[in-house]
Amino acid sequence: MEIVSIEKSTFEMMVASFNALSEKVAALKRKSDGGRLERWLTGEEVCGQLRISPRTLQTLRDRRLIGYSQINRRFYYKPEEVKRLIPLIGTLYPGAR
Repeated sequence: MEIVSIEKSTFEMMVASFNALSEKVAALKRKSDGGRLERWLTGEEVCGQLRISPRTLQTLRDRRLIGYSQINRRFYYKPEEVKRLIPLIGTLYPGAR
């Protein structure tokens, strides 16, 4: 085992630097958690908002026109993805509106 000896002022400076870094990391974590806690939409909610059938929603996924995350057998969609598709649905699927 090796023992390292440092001056008290150097140690206090290291502790202060560590505390400042720790506070910055905590602030960044709080900032990023706000965006992450945004509510994702279920497939049923997306179908209702876009006025499309579940099969049409599956086609959008298959063609990679809408981003999604899958947890077990359920699909979840970001609200931004749905908002992005609202103006396009009428042109992609004329009978959907």
